[in-house]
Amino acid sequence: MSYCFILMECWRRSKCIIFHSYMTDSNIKASREPEGFYVWFGEGVVMESRGERSDVPMRMVVGETEIRLKQGDITREEVDAIVNAANSGLLGGGGVDGAIHRAGGPEIMEECRQIRARQGGCPTGKAVVTGAGKLKARYVIHAVGPVWRGGDGGEEELLRSAYRESLQRAAERQLQRIAFPSLSTGAYGYPVDKAAPVALSEVIRFLKEENHSLREVRFVLFNEETYQAYETALSRLKES
Repeated sequence: MSYCFILMECWRRSKCIIFHSYMTDSNIKASREPEGFYVWFGEGVVMESRGERSDVPMRMVVGETEIRLKQGDITREEVDAIVNAANSGLLGGGGVDGAIHRAGGPEIMEECRQIRARQGGCPTGKAVVTGAGKLKARYVIHAVGPVWRGGDGGEEELLRSAYRESLQRAAERQLQRIAFPSLSTGAYGYPVDKAAPVALSEVIRFLKEENHSLREVRFVLFNEETYQAYETALSRLKES
């Protein structure tokens, strides 16, 4: 019987864990993708990629589409579309919005100005599409999430709508891979422990119920706190 020894190191909750595992070659499924090297163990996955954070559980399969979590910089993602946490004026801002405009260059802002001239911006809960400028993606989907006002102002439905509209824009263009940030949890103040289950459950519902060509929905989360909130939410949804 052929055996192999695997030594992997990954960061889990800011502590280095070393996994030692002996198994047959047939139990291992591995692939190298543009963003890194993946090794699957059943439903779990460990990723080593440019020092970016990875953890278990990291993925969920809905039909033919994989939902994947990772910690990193969304502007570096090689996907068909990345989603921007935009404001209703489409004039750029801080956080993810500013990072995407800086990395993508002025072409994105020029298209946003054209959209603004035609329709006056983008209402909360909606999404519009531009090219991606210098980014590795083909498109940027600008989604406007709600400002948190305590939870009694329809914030949950508006957040669901922002994710749903983004996925619909991707489906209209027959895209296969899309990357989301955590909408509304930065300057807009939506508590991430409340936003994560809303985001993930709406994506799962869309993948189950709507017509689409998506094969991967990737959540690219900026920091440890946000990653852990989404990890917890995904774990609970997998168990439900």
